[in-house]
Amino acid sequence: MRESTLQQPNIIVFFTDQQRWDTTGVHGNPLGLTPNLDRMAVEGTHLYNSFTSQPVCGPARSCLQTGLYATSTGSYRNGIPLAHEHRTLAHYFKDAGYKTGYIGKWHLSKHEPVPVEDRGGYDEWLASNLLELSSDAYQTMLYDNDGQEVHLPGYRVDALTDAAIRYIDRCRKDPFFLFISYLEPHHQNHSDNYPAPVGYEGKYIDRWTPPDLRALGGSSAQHLGGYYGMVKRLDEALGRLMDTLISLKLSDNTIILFTSDHGCHFKTRNGEYKRSAHESSIRVPSALYGPGFMGGGQIRKLVSLVDLPPTLLDAAGIQVPAHMQGRSVLPLVRGASSDWPDEAYVQISETQIGRAIRTERWKYAVAAPGKNGWEEAHSDVYVEELLYDLYSDPYELDNLAGIEAYRHIADDLKERLLKKMKEINEPTAIIEPAARVVGYRRPELRMS
Repeated sequence: MRESTLQQPNIIVFFTDQQRWDTTGVHGNPLGLTPNLDRMAVEGTHLYNSFTSQPVCGPARSCLQTGLYATSTGSYRNGIPLAHEHRTLAHYFKDAGYKTGYIGKWHLSKHEPVPVEDRGGYDEWLASNLLELSSDAYQTMLYDNDGQEVHLPGYRVDALTDAAIRYIDRCRKDPFFLFISYLEPHHQNHSDNYPAPVGYEGKYIDRWTPPDLRALGGSSAQHLGGYYGMVKRLDEALGRLMDTLISLKLSDNTIILFTSDHGCHFKTRNGEYKRSAHESSIRVPSALYGPGFMGGGQIRKLVSLVDLPPTLLDAAGIQVPAHMQGRSVLPLVRGASSDWPDEAYVQISETQIGRAIRTERWKYAVAAPGKNGWEEAHSDVYVEELLYDLYSDPYELDNLAGIEAYRHIADDLKERLLKKMKEINEPTAIIEPAARVVGYRRPELRMS
């Protein structure tokens, strides 16, 4: 039994950065990188089809903190702080009597260190707005509640995990909500490299390459070894946290959410690592473990990042605010799936003003012609850009947009996309068809 007699479950969010879904064993990766996450998914609840609602750091974080899409939070691209009017998970849990703590990368302020008013309501703070700039793999520097520099020893994943373990031990007598935001397996910006712990990268060089990267190349040959090494260390950190809960007798009353902000396409779909509608960019690993989620099995319904905040509140017995645009997955865990949406909706900024819809079988994406995704959040006109049949082409190598034989499919998806845009109060827009392609195949392998 746990030491505290309180019935409110503790909540831990284990949040990684830029982690592809297929780095995990439960998604078929053969390298044994994630035994702890795999066990968590098998024994708890595995959100098999889990997607970001915006494949870039800041906007995705605004979605996970608020349960709103990025255009609703206003943080539709990097560099736009989360407005103080928005209530975050920390506010809701604090109101319910929880201690709240945040460790790691924030990316929702314009300031470093992050001032108190920009911290989303979290009580205890050990974080950096841009962890990729304030630290390196073996030089971790964060800021504390007073805005003072804190230098932590060890590899960065371990440094954050050590801090999280100290927090859990210190707060174990009361219900707590702890958000741990790792930088890994994101690249180190100043070196454009994926620095794994010493000795880890060499284990995974030229071991296994996902089919999309085998076909398209990009920077995967250079970076996959380090990337996989970072994923391995993250999973070891997850195991340490789970061991901590066991040793402190908290494991039977603590919910763990594992998820990531977006994936990584290794410069295959555009000139960097994400910011596209492809699976490699938008699909992420997600699992839930603990009270209410044990034995939940593999959920195949499509789940979005905006669904996770209401899920955590629901699991803690806290009323889900009506304005949240996501919905709790607890009914899915309990077998009630009849009214669950049949699609995931994605907004894209910075590289373009883009919108996409992903169903069980199809991917359909549009982009605003001639518009900059940094300067504007919306467009009144979009043009069809991508159409993939994920049953026959799961790695999205054959773009069907504009092929006349698929016009009826594209028309149906267009209406579904417009309906979703309307549901979340986006401005009215029109979608123009892709340029017509004669025959059954586009001349290019992929969109540039």
